[in-house]
Amino acid sequence: MARDYYDILGVGKTATAEELKKAYRKLAVKYHPDKNPNNKEAEEKFKEAAEAYSVLSDPEKRQRYDQFGHEGLRQNGFGGGGFSGQGMSMDDIFSQFGSIFGDAFGGGFSSFFGGGAQQRSSNRGADLRVNLRLSLEDIYSGVKKQIKLNRYEPCSECHAAGGRGKRTCPVCHGSGEIRERVNSFFGQMISSKPCYQCQGQGVIVDQPCPVCRGEGRVRKDATVSIDVPPGVQDGNYMTIRSEGHAGPRDGSRGDLIVIFKESSHSVFTRSGNDVILSCMITWPQAVLGDEVEVPTLSGKVSFKINPGTEHGKIYRLRGKGMPHLHGNRYGDQLVQILIETPAHPERNEKNLIKELYQLYSDKKNIKIKKFTP
Repeated sequence: MARDYYDILGVGKTATAEELKKAYRKLAVKYHPDKNPNNKEAEEKFKEAAEAYSVLSDPEKRQRYDQFGHEGLRQNGFGGGGFSGQGMSMDDIFSQFGSIFGDAFGGGFSSFFGGGAQQRSSNRGADLRVNLRLSLEDIYSGVKKQIKLNRYEPCSECHAAGGRGKRTCPVCHGSGEIRERVNSFFGQMISSKPCYQCQGQGVIVDQPCPVCRGEGRVRKDATVSIDVPPGVQDGNYMTIRSEGHAGPRDGSRGDLIVIFKESSHSVFTRSGNDVILSCMITWPQAVLGDEVEVPTLSGKVSFKINPGTEHGKIYRLRGKGMPHLHGNRYGDQLVQILIETPAHPERNEKNLIKELYQLYSDKKNIKIKKFTP
């Protein structure tokens, strides 16, 4: 059984963002692989802490975890980013969380501890982030979208090699980084940074390609097709592996992160998995009752207005709302009744209204109700 994330970090369920960061920092320092060489148990604890922090530091994922536990995070690569500490590489952890340690250590987290990840990931291309705007109809049914990108692609002229005449960098001797010992409050540590001579590549190209200028990649337009599942919400995202920038000199690709943006609708308002619709009816319909037809995302439906319906009353149409993400359930459609008051009634209407007014005046039974917003 998966361990509780709060227990892993040693914090309570009401822990603040700063308390979470402090707890994670402490565990990351304690179990960092450079401080525990060849210690598989320490490495697993390091990954476990990273997984816990990745969830609890994200407000949306934390809320889902608090409500549904680990089951609520199994989202096939989107919404929560498809993160699993047991399936992560150390490069992923350094890349995703290294920046939170910069202030304390005076530099990148990985470089402070020896920067093993810097060398391993120097040829990986950067991730791409794009916003994808969706209509409510797209989200209701799910949709296939084509996303146009401008990204780095391998250079066809030099076949991503960057040029001819490669040789080992004489400064870093092929490691791609320069290391030096520094003293800190943790004791003597190894600090590292990318090599200034080869820019972290470990090799120097004597005859750079004239097209890519030695990078092994060039900017090009590309199109990526994605399947948007039903029920996503504004701010959810999908990570598409290896569809980001190509890395320099035949390096691996980064990822494409698609962030969903929900467009406002002319008729419906979304509230979670429910949708809200305002329906205008006449005063006689409200008094006598009627059957009205209203639109839903799955087509028009009819329902009965009860006699004596008051302005603002809400009728609930079960199962006519938005689909739940990764489920077969649907939310509801809430129909709020608004009673129309004619601004310019015709003469015969005025006469009838005057008769009604006289009738009600004779009764003198005006009721005062407490206003409830």
